[in-house]
Amino acid sequence: MPRIALLQSGTFATKDEAFDHHKGLIREAAAGGAGIVCTQELFLTPYFCTVEDTERFDLADPVPGAATDRLGRLAGELGIVLVSSLFERRGPGLFHNTAVVHDADGRLLGSYRKSHIPQDPGFEEKFYFTPGDSGWPVWETMHGRIGVLVCWDQWYPEAARLMALGGAELILYPTAIGWLAEEKPTLGDAQHCAWETVQRGHAVANGCYVAAVNRTGFEGGTEFWGRSFVANPYGEIVAKAGTTHPEILFHDVDYAQVEAFRRIWPFFRDRRIDAYGELVKRWRD
Repeated sequence: MPRIALLQSGTFATKDEAFDHHKGLIREAAAGGAGIVCTQELFLTPYFCTVEDTERFDLADPVPGAATDRLGRLAGELGIVLVSSLFERRGPGLFHNTAVVHDADGRLLGSYRKSHIPQDPGFEEKFYFTPGDSGWPVWETMHGRIGVLVCWDQWYPEAARLMALGGAELILYPTAIGWLAEEKPTLGDAQHCAWETVQRGHAVANGCYVAAVNRTGFEGGTEFWGRSFVANPYGEIVAKAGTTHPEILFHDVDYAQVEAFRRIWPFFRDRRIDAYGELVKRWRD
């Protein structure tokens, strides 16, 4: 029964400062018994997508590269599965929002490139990120079969389903989501409710654990709402962080519950795979 740790944190002025801070959090999580540790989205940088600025591409790192080497050494030293969200420079003018997975022996198992890219006021992500082409990898780690999706992917049942069909028992979502000041008074509660509810639905529909780790604090005009959480296969929230403060959120995941749930709620068995062809169309005309 591995323990997961979600690193809900704020923002730091430089990548070195962010790495050093998170290195401390990762060590603390490991000391607390965590076997799987996950960072928030783009943990080495501010959430830079608030404006369109070509100089901010300089924040990106190659994958693999020096950043993943440092993360791998840390994972191997501590014997943890480490999921880290990075800004990837793939080539000239080609950038991704990428999550990398290191196994507990420090090996880089692979990466997932964020597939769904949003474009909203304060979230100018289409300017920075190319939609991912890594498919829907599921990794057999020393602490279970995990899938990783990133932030805006949270809203898409297709993405969670593909991870579950690949064998994921736990889906992790590094996240950066918050309220805009002008929207919070009227829409803030509804927005948070929708975010949490859709992910709890993914847990139920796929009979797996879902864990979302969000930023906290203010950046520009955005108040990141924290509230990282873990939902079990019934969609119950079994661990939840607060709104305003950095926090390491721990939970022991019971993969036996995944198997038991899927036996009595056989959604995979009853899927009408012969009848879903129109799902690959943009719209049913």
